[in-house]
Amino acid sequence: MKTIQVLSDSAILGDLELPGQRELYHSSAGSSEATDPGELSKIEVIDATLKARYAPRIRTENLLDRRVVSFQANKSKAVYRWYKYKEGFSASLVEFLLRHAGVKSGTVLDPFAGSGTALFAARSLGFHAEGIELLPIGQKIIATRQLVDTGLTTLEMAALERWAQRPPWKTSQPRKQLPELRITKDAYPDKTKREIEAFLGALGKETPTVSSVLEFALLCVLESVSFTRKDGQYLRWDYRSNRRPGQKPFDKGEIPSFTTAISSKIQEIVSDLSNDAPSTDLFHQPIHPGAVTLHNGSCLDILPTLASLSYDMIITSPPYCNRYDYTRTYALEIAILGVDEHRLSELRQNMLTCTVENKLKSLLAINSSWQSAIAIADQQELLQAILQYLDAQRAKGTLNNSGIPRMVRGYFYELACVIYECARVLKHGGRLMMVNDNVRYAGASISVDLILSSMAESMGLRVEQIMVLPTGKGNSSQQMGHHGREELRKCVYIWQKE
Repeated sequence: MKTIQVLSDSAILGDLELPGQRELYHSSAGSSEATDPGELSKIEVIDATLKARYAPRIRTENLLDRRVVSFQANKSKAVYRWYKYKEGFSASLVEFLLRHAGVKSGTVLDPFAGSGTALFAARSLGFHAEGIELLPIGQKIIATRQLVDTGLTTLEMAALERWAQRPPWKTSQPRKQLPELRITKDAYPDKTKREIEAFLGALGKETPTVSSVLEFALLCVLESVSFTRKDGQYLRWDYRSNRRPGQKPFDKGEIPSFTTAISSKIQEIVSDLSNDAPSTDLFHQPIHPGAVTLHNGSCLDILPTLASLSYDMIITSPPYCNRYDYTRTYALEIAILGVDEHRLSELRQNMLTCTVENKLKSLLAINSSWQSAIAIADQQELLQAILQYLDAQRAKGTLNNSGIPRMVRGYFYELACVIYECARVLKHGGRLMMVNDNVRYAGASISVDLILSSMAESMGLRVEQIMVLPTGKGNSSQQMGHHGREELRKCVYIWQKE
């Protein structure tokens, strides 16, 4: 896989001079003089003007709630429920969007495929689907779904049933040493760690298909049997672990035994596969499922290689601009999949910028044709006002992390390039549907929906609708303490290629 080039501050300020890059990373208004009591008011005025422009197309959609636009609605849905991918949306949302668009066939693309919900929901409705995914855990989930969709043999199903009922790892020798990273060390009770190692050792005695499904089942239970809980920006550690607790000790509650958790998960997989029924249309006619194709890697690398005018629909949800580091929250799973410290660092930098540890990417070195996308971001008035404000706050030392301005800048400029590519690969009349959240930093509310819609419009995508969930989300307790509570919009954008 191609590694995305990142820029150090010295490289940016040195002899590298690519069109648009200096403006991208160094706003001229980034001095403390730019900060005054009216600076937030300036942002609010520009935001209000932009919101008024799109007001006829902004509407509350009561059929959408936080369950539908998150993993919650997948919890009771066969097959989708196997792995709890919290950052994903639900199959119900994909079905809703496809029916809303009135499209009954074609090819759907998801540039941030995650656990593959958009791909498999579209497939079940008869569409072909292609996805792009960088993280190994997402790749593994999708690969397992593709494997079981081809159908397991009677012998393979019997082997899975045997593992659920009569755990072979209880007597298995030799064990396979548990793969660990620095951030996952001591993540499990001693007995659980030994049983996981025995489980990994026993996998080699099964066929490749059975072994692959069992390894996936293991990934599904790691969090539940560990001392950790996924908590957005990091793993939260239970007070019973060997890790030093934070200011407020965290009690995860009951931690199930490994045998209980893994046996239950394998049985759930067997049950869902045994009862899997083909999808039907409104007249109960069977739908012939489409094909699913996955491209492993970063969408910044892969999107430029896709043919123009190839896709009827793009349904996606990029990482939000919320500081969440998926390489940390999914570290247990990533470690089991054999990622070492160096590769972990590479993955973090190759992600779409969404955390303060992301360095700046040399976008024009990746693709020189993105100069127009960068220029559009340079000219987006609300974005530039926000970046100037955040740069000024950093200069004054008022931010709780000095990397926030760099993160916000990288996020929007990289997404500008992604939207540019999506507009290129969409067929005429095709739609791009995106789920995203608005955010707030240093008291500045960042209307991600309005900024991205404005940039998309400049790239030939008509803003058809901005669907707003009936209930927004609150900002962080720290933000509320300093700047008061403000409900932030959670939206689904629908843009159509002219």
